[in-house]
Amino acid sequence: MTPLENEITALKKELISMWILVQSQLNKAKDAMLQFDKDLAREVLVKEKRVNSFELKIDRDCENIFALHCPVAIDLRFLLAALKINTNLERIGDIAASIAKYVVDSSVNFDLAAMESTSMIRMYEEAVNILIDTRTAFEKEDTVLARSIFKRDDVLDAINDNAAATVAEVIKGNIESMPEALYILSIIRKLERVGDQSKNIAEEIIFYVEAKILKHYQSSHSGTGDDEII
Repeated sequence: MTPLENEITALKKELISMWILVQSQLNKAKDAMLQFDKDLAREVLVKEKRVNSFELKIDRDCENIFALHCPVAIDLRFLLAALKINTNLERIGDIAASIAKYVVDSSVNFDLAAMESTSMIRMYEEAVNILIDTRTAFEKEDTVLARSIFKRDDVLDAINDNAAATVAEVIKGNIESMPEALYILSIIRKLERVGDQSKNIAEEIIFYVEAKILKHYQSSHSGTGDDEII
């Protein structure tokens, strides 16, 4: 392998390690919420520093490869994609930390029935699964799997669109549940952003593997057309 190939292989491993850490953060935040485990939530907040460190190191490594090797073709596309994927993963890490902070700050446990009736648990599980599948698509350079993320993100969008109404029903049923119901609404909003970040990652995978840029992807439920490919 050439020095450039070695550095790109190492960079890919770094990104995958960051991906695994972010997945762990998202899962631990979920477990902390379901079990109302403040200690686990605090662990997520502490490990957020590791996510940030990963982001800074990957940025520096990309800059060094650009400076030393002047990559072209797929190597150049990979580095450009890696920079954006790195940012998307860091943002998902921020979301996991924000959810963990809700657990730390809440004075009452989240009601399981309320989380189920708003489809928040289902949404959380799907958001984690989407993130896992983007990693698989990245590792295997599987653009078919990457494209499937767009359709699956529609599920998260639909739950988010109905969130205000479903949370209002929870509050109507028990006005004292308002504080935790508002936390649930905020978590749903954040999980919708996990879907958006994962969709951005899927676009970057397609870009570096196929040399195609997907701009302003139109989701299937909008009825406004197919993805625009350059």
